[in-house]
Amino acid sequence: MRLLARVGSPHTVAAVVTAVTALYLLLVVFGNITDYGTNRAFVEHVFAMDTTFGSPETTWRAITSPALVTIAYVLIIAWEALTALVLLAGVVAWIRVIFQGRDATTARQLSSTGLVMQLLLFGGGFIAIGGEWFAMWQSKSWNGLQAALQNFIIAGISLVLVYVTSREKA
Repeated sequence: MRLLARVGSPHTVAAVVTAVTALYLLLVVFGNITDYGTNRAFVEHVFAMDTTFGSPETTWRAITSPALVTIAYVLIIAWEALTALVLLAGVVAWIRVIFQGRDATTARQLSSTGLVMQLLLFGGGFIAIGGEWFAMWQSKSWNGLQAALQNFIIAGISLVLVYVTSREKA
């Protein structure tokens, strides 16, 4: 029964959502590095706005400098990697809470920080900047809004679950 109480606890739920999100972001980083060209092309086309409706009222925002595209793409990968590392630290902290009875404050803070970083990337970066500023929503071939929204929702729900644990004793 003790094992069931641990496995079914809100702390375990927080640990699992943090771990799954960390794993996902690690795989995203791995894909962005090992398939660099394909994924960089995505950023390039979104920035260039070359598959949008072509309205002069919006296309003035386009960025076509290969150097700026590369810098942005590398910064995205670095942000994803840092987010994954923060979330992994959160997982380790949750394991200590679950199995050693430690205070959950550090685990909650690490998980929250990583999840907020994910919200900033996918909500602020991909939905707001990519989707609206660069009009990604207009592109049939280079539109990542659905994936960005999926990530934003998962991070948001995970953040709520992490804070549900604030009422739980270790």
